[in-house]
Amino acid sequence: MIRIGIVGDIGSGKTFVANNFGYPVFNADKEVSKLYTKDRNIYLKLKKRLPKYIYSFPIDKSEITKAILANKNNLKKIIKIVHKEVREKLKIFLKKNKNKKFVILDIPLLIENKIFNRNDILIFVDSKKKDIEKKIKKRPNFNIKIINIFRKIQFNLSYKKKKSHFIIKNTFSKNSVKKEIEKILKKIS
Repeated sequence: MIRIGIVGDIGSGKTFVANNFGYPVFNADKEVSKLYTKDRNIYLKLKKRLPKYIYSFPIDKSEITKAILANKNNLKKIIKIVHKEVREKLKIFLKKNKNKKFVILDIPLLIENKIFNRNDILIFVDSKKKDIEKKIKKRPNFNIKIINIFRKIQFNLSYKKKKSHFIIKNTFSKNSVKKEIEKILKKIS
């Protein structure tokens, strides 16, 4: 099994690219959402660490946002609880898909949290800044302060680009992304 990690800026289209590979995708953002809505243990742990902010199950993302905006250290508390569980979900995903030719890792902090292996193929999703900004503003619960806090905990984009084996120019056109993916898969197969 070859692991392909998708990296890039917030809103660059990492999930869009990952979903166009045609192979199993581990989407960390989806896993986090599931934890907030379905995992009572996560709720209890977060409520215990952040009682002023986390008070309903399923956890409402606005509670998470308020906690992060109130104090940047709250983000560290959330990450400590949530990322441990996401890593467990990743292990299960990899075990389940061990016989697949490729698996796609759509994990926003893949490099920062040292989740990637030396043998992983890293692909940087490169998008125009204006396209990213337009796309981000359309997101439900858009909050520029939160986006900026998350950008601060990420490595800078030039470092991620340098660490990557391939770069996909994302114009948010399915056809052009598919063509770039086909070229990459031919090179690594």
